Amino acid sequence: MSMKYRLLGKTGLLVSELCLGTMTFGGEGFWQVIGQQGQDAANDLVAQALDAGINFIDTANVYSFGVSETMLGKALAGRPRDKVVIATKVRGRMNDDLNAVGLSRFHIMNSVEDSLRRLNTDHIDLYQIHGYDAVTPLDETLRALDDLVRQGKVRYLGASNLAAWQLMKALGISDKHGLARFESLQAYYTIAGRDLEREIVPLVQDQQVGVMVWSPLAGGLLSGKFSRDAEGPEGSRRASFDFPPVDKERAFDVVDVMREVATEVGATVAQVALAWLLHQPAVTTVIIGAKTPEQLADNLKSVTITLDEGQLAHLDAVSALPSEYPQWMLARQGAGRLPSA
Repeated sequence: MSMKYRLLGKTGLLVSELCLGTMTFGGEGFWQVIGQQGQDAANDLVAQALDAGINFIDTANVYSFGVSETMLGKALAGRPRDKVVIATKVRGRMNDDLNAVGLSRFHIMNSVEDSLRRLNTDHIDLYQIHGYDAVTPLDETLRALDDLVRQGKVRYLGASNLAAWQLMKALGISDKHGLARFESLQAYYTIAGRDLEREIVPLVQDQQVGVMVWSPLAGGLLSGKFSRDAEGPEGSRRASFDFPPVDKERAFDVVDVMREVATEVGATVAQVALAWLLHQPAVTTVIIGAKTPEQLADNLKSVTITLDEGQLAHLDAVSALPSEYPQWMLARQGAGRLPSA
């Protein structure tokens, strides 16, 4: 297996095209429906990922309310710190304290210290806001994050789950005031949910912002274990947590074609779903989470799959987004094409 690496945003930082997600670590409270991996299992999954060439690991302070970060810190103990790019997030509520939520300077400064302690590190490579905060002025958030970069506690900044206008507004403020900018956007994107392509993909390509894909298998729906006539295996994530929202009839039309392509290339349906994402030019890295070594091994093989033009065209056609305004008007006007002589 040969892992490939891509530049993150407009930086010189190279990250693996697959990123290990750690949402399954811990399983405290709500998070138990996603995963309940103990420390030994987390240690094994991290070691397996690193051995496969992954150098990028993503977590968040809200994952099991800090437990995921703590477990990741223990799993990386004793390993060279400069060999791993660690990403975590801030925004979500961590406790009942009045200000223990959002993107205020107060919450960001408190949260970064807690994350550093749990991860047992002196710096975070990629610190991401975990969504938009409509209460806190964006300028306050960006200046606080810039201070963390200047202090050396954070190396790069990223965002997650933003609308196109919110991301562009943030980039504009950073550019105007000379602040560290968001170099990545972590977002939901699958072959069965291509909404990102309407506004965000053109934006990130224009502004050179990297895309980190979360839930690339649509919460397991694209794993190949589900079909129109079957609810899926007992204990599967989708069986107890039907998220992200997906047009299932449309998704199963896509899965039907993915099964054909999987047979042609000697792969699993899940591997085809991941490989399709890795063929998309806007994608920097795809976050894969796993409950078992077998599941992780299957996902890792996606980097070896090459889809030819015919297979990509077939997959693109069955999963194409319905045309909406202004896309159909732009297409009618030939936007992006040089005028004919």
